[in-house]
Amino acid sequence: MAARVNTAIRRLANDEPVFYIGSHAGAELTFEAGVRMADTWADYINIGMEHGPLDLAGLDQFMKGMASVCTPTPAVLVELPFEARSVEIVQANAWQIRQLLTLGVHGFMLCHAERPEPVAAVVEAMRYTFRGGTRGSGGQGAAAEIWGVSASDYLEVADPWPMNPAGELLLGLKIENRRALENAFETTAVPGVAFAEWGPADMSMSHGYQDVPPDFKRPELQHARQRVFDACMAAGIPFLEGCTEDNLAQKLADGVRVIPGTERLKELAAELRARPT
Repeated sequence: MAARVNTAIRRLANDEPVFYIGSHAGAELTFEAGVRMADTWADYINIGMEHGPLDLAGLDQFMKGMASVCTPTPAVLVELPFEARSVEIVQANAWQIRQLLTLGVHGFMLCHAERPEPVAAVVEAMRYTFRGGTRGSGGQGAAAEIWGVSASDYLEVADPWPMNPAGELLLGLKIENRRALENAFETTAVPGVAFAEWGPADMSMSHGYQDVPPDFKRPELQHARQRVFDACMAAGIPFLEGCTEDNLAQKLADGVRVIPGTERLKELAAELRARPT
């Protein structure tokens, strides 16, 4: 295949920032919403199913709505409903990964990624059996239609990046509690992980705070953020963090590469990159 299906991967591979839209709940998952989102400015769309409903039928219509306008569609990452607390939890819920991938999504955000072993189990569930994973044949034709490729091409590229340089699937981690923080360096180093974040609101709760909005300037939270950032840098993967127009330049210089944002933030990032050094 000559071109990337997942344009977010193309940008990350070029060390360019990736901007996404979509919240933790409340996604409109209809065919009509998919049609409207087909020309999104965002590099990927986040669909929250950790706190939002596991609406497979709705997501199916959303993906088909986008594909009715263009293929490949904009990249879609789903926040998985289950958490990476143990291998047993992942294995019991791997059916969700299989069904979501059959709908044509381009990857996942894995919440509460506490230990490397369950993260590795998610990677295994994303990979086909001929690559040593547990995903079997049957859904590739449906997913290929959404991606605008042949079923055989889909089988070649439906694999986690950067583990597979030709892969088109992304796996991001939310290292968002104190248990996960202890294992941050080991977890971010799992082959198949593409990027990670420190999940500031959940991290604050795990430290015993319930204030809304959280006070992220607390020393223990700043330490948590720095530890996850350092773990990402050590693993050679991008760090996800929110930015503003005022701090975008500094965040990009520091190494932040995956950003929840607006079209204006994306334009500003392009302007910053175009400036002579």
